Amino acid sequence: MTSTIGYISVGGALLLSLAGATLAFVGVRTGNPGMARLARRATYGVFGLATLAIGTMVYALVAHDFSVSYVAQVGSRSTPLFYTVISLWSSLDGSILFWGWIVAGYSAAVVYVYRNRHRGLMPAVTGTLLAVNAFFWLLLAWPANPFTPVWPVPADGPGPNPLLQNHPFMGLHPPLLYLGYVGMAVPFAFGIAALVTGKVGGDWIRAVRRWVMAPWIFLTAGIVAGAWWSYEVLGWGGYWAWDPVENASFLPWLTATAFLHSIMVQERRQTLKTWNILLVIATFVLTLFGTFLTRSGILESVHAFSEGLIGPFFLGFIALVMIVSLALVVWRSDELRSEPALDSIASRETAFLLNNLLFVAFTFTVLLGTMYPILAEAARGVKVSVGAPYFNQMSVPIALLLIFLLGVGPALPWRRGSPELLRKKFLWPTAVALLAGVILFALGARHLLTLFTLTLAVLATGLIVGEFWLPVKARRQNHGEGLGAALATVVNKNRRRHGGYVVHLGVIVMAVGIALSSTYRAETEATLRPGQAVAFEDYTVRLDSLYAGREPHRDFVEAAFSVGSGGSYSGVLRPRLNYYPMSTQPIGTPAVRTRPREDLYLSLMAYAQNGSTATVNIIVNPMVVWIWVGGGICVFGALFAISSMGFVAERFGGRKKKTARETPKPVEAGVGGAD
Repeated sequence: MTSTIGYISVGGALLLSLAGATLAFVGVRTGNPGMARLARRATYGVFGLATLAIGTMVYALVAHDFSVSYVAQVGSRSTPLFYTVISLWSSLDGSILFWGWIVAGYSAAVVYVYRNRHRGLMPAVTGTLLAVNAFFWLLLAWPANPFTPVWPVPADGPGPNPLLQNHPFMGLHPPLLYLGYVGMAVPFAFGIAALVTGKVGGDWIRAVRRWVMAPWIFLTAGIVAGAWWSYEVLGWGGYWAWDPVENASFLPWLTATAFLHSIMVQERRQTLKTWNILLVIATFVLTLFGTFLTRSGILESVHAFSEGLIGPFFLGFIALVMIVSLALVVWRSDELRSEPALDSIASRETAFLLNNLLFVAFTFTVLLGTMYPILAEAARGVKVSVGAPYFNQMSVPIALLLIFLLGVGPALPWRRGSPELLRKKFLWPTAVALLAGVILFALGARHLLTLFTLTLAVLATGLIVGEFWLPVKARRQNHGEGLGAALATVVNKNRRRHGGYVVHLGVIVMAVGIALSSTYRAETEATLRPGQAVAFEDYTVRLDSLYAGREPHRDFVEAAFSVGSGGSYSGVLRPRLNYYPMSTQPIGTPAVRTRPREDLYLSLMAYAQNGSTATVNIIVNPMVVWIWVGGGICVFGALFAISSMGFVAERFGGRKKKTARETPKPVEAGVGGAD
């Protein structure tokens, strides 16, 4: 019965997606509003059927209905309830079902929010989204059907992937990535709609900016959460290994970030029309490409899984999307033509253009390093590898230039700035940054790239702080307000701009954490007997005990280490090795003591069967916590920016008009410049 309900809901979603997409594009062609209404209702129906399908699968997992193929593949009666539920995305078929439900949800949300607005665009937007839906429901109905009945019904299953069960963080990291990945279908749909209808001006940009910001937030949080999970779970002491699937999540983030910057130029100057269309197409294609990498079986990764026809299906869909999209761009090339945008080298437009070029160069660098081993093996039959040295060598210079632009871009005015204004904005931040570089060098910072990174971080921070301080200073002078009141007023008058500045500050914090943790990390390994201690850096680590235990879904061996620092006792850390029935190798869980200055990171590497010795890997990682803090600042800044973008206002039919009191004074607008 469960399989039947699931399969009917999947098949119904597929048929309704195809019918709705057809109705939508016929409506675009004929101008019939009735077709558009039917397509909108079909979108709601697809989401309803998708919810029924995913609800049925969750029920089957929780009820241990092993007559359903996916449950027989990833379920187990011994798996705790939390890990049973999140096993929904632990393997191929379930992850695609989850993907299909999210894209159906995004589609329903978009057509509902804009049901009375953007009437010229929405039929084509609806049709494009339903076409994307149809592809995923086709996968679920054919090569990735999770509801295939199993006979005879097994009494139990192997349980989900051991890595999924090893840390509760896996209940957060994959959904965030999916929400980011799948959400990029929405700006793609608006871009295609603009090309289909010929409305390539500002309307689609104004409509889409919030729908690219929301998935960007999810994707940013997902990438940071994935790095944190890798650091806390895998036991190697790092957070980013340039794994192909890590890279696949990073690629659309780069192009989406470029788009978020370049749409401001189109809004302000009506230029970069072709560029923006190409960026949303590239972002969506890269999300499909990342999914293809993980599901085609062409690479080896801790994240990847594959089965049957999934890879060819994705490859074919990627080819179709690219052919149709580029054909539409060529068709609308006359309408996309823009006037030259640059009035001065020292302008915000120039900074945004350089920023975009750097993001695209970064994207190409990562894409080349990811794909080269695959292409080399296909062309010459020789296995090659591209490791961290290539990525670090190629990406670090680009990253440094981007850090520089994080501060310089916001400080530059639109069109051109007077020498007096530029001197006013750049003099003190530059002087403070140079002084900071000299002080850091005197204190012993001899790693040139790290020293350069920290100096640029100080410069960028100073310039961004200036963008807050100058309008606050002007308001205090003009209105006599206190510092807090003036800051709150200035920030709330342009949440989008100041939220973006907060995001920039978050990236700077992350860059400092990455630079210091990668340069000054210290590591050692020791084999200890109970009661024996080892001194390393400022720490003393003593093995107290080694013991084995059993939990419902796994066995484990855990060591207890007393940690001392500065001559005083500072606690006990308990790294462990977990043993799962379906895994031949133990899965380590390190123990991490986090402090603002540095982390102490212990991994249990090996042990004697009689408990007489344990081998521990000890890592001292400086400033790692600031990577996670910086990621949180980025998410907060983006949420603050998106809070001004009118989701609620548009839900009820329009924005509230500004009163005269809310209009910025000319002197304040002249200081910061409006976005």
